[in-house]
Amino acid sequence: MPVPPPIPSTFTVVRDGDPVPPKLRRAIVAIGNFDGVHGGHRAVIDAAVAAAAEERVPSMALTFEPHPRMHFRPNEPLFRLTPEEAKLRLLADAGLDGAAVMKFDAKLASLPAQDFVTEILVRRLAMSGVVVGEDFHFGRRRQGTPDFLKEQGAEHWFSVQLVKPLMTGGKPVSSGMVRAALETGRVREATKLLGHSWFVEGEVGRGAQRGRELGFPTANISLDPACGLKHGVYAVRAYLGEEGHDAVASFGRRPQFDDGAPLLEVYLFDYSGELYAQALTIEFVDFIRPEAKFESVEALIAEMKRDADKARAILAKHAE
Repeated sequence: MPVPPPIPSTFTVVRDGDPVPPKLRRAIVAIGNFDGVHGGHRAVIDAAVAAAAEERVPSMALTFEPHPRMHFRPNEPLFRLTPEEAKLRLLADAGLDGAAVMKFDAKLASLPAQDFVTEILVRRLAMSGVVVGEDFHFGRRRQGTPDFLKEQGAEHWFSVQLVKPLMTGGKPVSSGMVRAALETGRVREATKLLGHSWFVEGEVGRGAQRGRELGFPTANISLDPACGLKHGVYAVRAYLGEEGHDAVASFGRRPQFDDGAPLLEVYLFDYSGELYAQALTIEFVDFIRPEAKFESVEALIAEMKRDADKARAILAKHAE
């Protein structure tokens, strides 16, 4: 599956303090962090969309920013699979009518499970039903259990649907599993777990122009410092708006030259336009090789040519 399109105007995003518009009231709500919007998340979202269609009501997601782990472990870097904008693009592409994005802070973390139901689900969102994973816990110290949610549903007249986890190799698919795959260069495995290609977005910045000197002019994008993607060379698709281009990319510290901060450098095949300051979306298709230092710049150039040939072959097969 290619990267999702931009968020359509028909997809409504509600934030803290915003009133829920009439078009999203009585919705069936899928609840979760949804980092990556992987296959397990999609099972919950698809169930909400299907239930909403049957009941002839809207469907929406309730998600949280920043990621709750960043609140509970602020000093521990978190490799986000999908920053907020990317997550919303995927939620919209999944067929939902909208999303409520709640700020996850100390106040929300300390909110009792009972208040989460009455103040947020019933009063603020005015929803008619919720869909969550079977292991969903919520509220202060995760005291809200699936059974408690069912009891609250019966009391407040909203439906509750629990979705079984999506399993692979005897384990439930999780965002941590996807992160582990990307951290070790297992891009194709990550794609299978996600159910879509992993992608990043960023603005092209000025580099040292070294790629141009080597015969491979690159678009340079700085990723989140917490990005845990394995340093190396990848076959990718680069999207300028909805226009896609086959490309090869290197992510890492450039050991041949400066060992600086990690940078994503993307070489678009058969492209000659100006990319500086433009927004690019990079879809990762496959891993080619780890980052390495060569005995000479000439040896590096020769390897880059081989990388480009491998990327073209991978992408041609991927397009079949």
